[in-house]
Amino acid sequence: MAALSFPNSNLSNNMKNLSLYKKIESIKPRSAWSRGVKSYALELVESAEIELNPDNVKSVLLNGARDWKEYSFGGCADIYDSDIATRLCTPSELKKKKDGDLQPNSRETWLDVQARALFQAFNLIRRSI
Repeated sequence: MAALSFPNSNLSNNMKNLSLYKKIESIKPRSAWSRGVKSYALELVESAEIELNPDNVKSVLLNGARDWKEYSFGGCADIYDSDIATRLCTPSELKKKKDGDLQPNSRETWLDVQARALFQAFNLIRRSI
C-alpha cells in the first residue's frame, strides 16, 4: 500500500492530524449531505496548522472566527452558492435549486446551509480525535 503524500498541506508535518485525516477519510457517508460534511471535515483537518487536540480543536479550526456562521460568511470556505449546493445536494435537489441559483429554503441562504454543514464537520472531527 502506497503512503499518502500531502506535499502542499500541513498534514505532511503532523502525524496526529494525518491519522485523524485517514480516520475521517475511512468513513462511508450514505447521503449527499454526509459526503459534503465529510469533505468539509477533511478540508478543515488539512488546513490545521498545529496538532489538533480536544482542547484546541474549535479555536484552531475556526481560524479567528467567532462561530461557523462567521467562518462561512467570512469567505473561509466555499463562497459561491453553486459550489455549496454542488457539495451538499443530490443531483435532483441541485436541479430543483437550479445549481444554487434558487435559495435552499425560505429560512436560509446557501451560506447558512454551509455554516450548518461546517458545524457538523467540526463535530465529526471532535468525535474522531
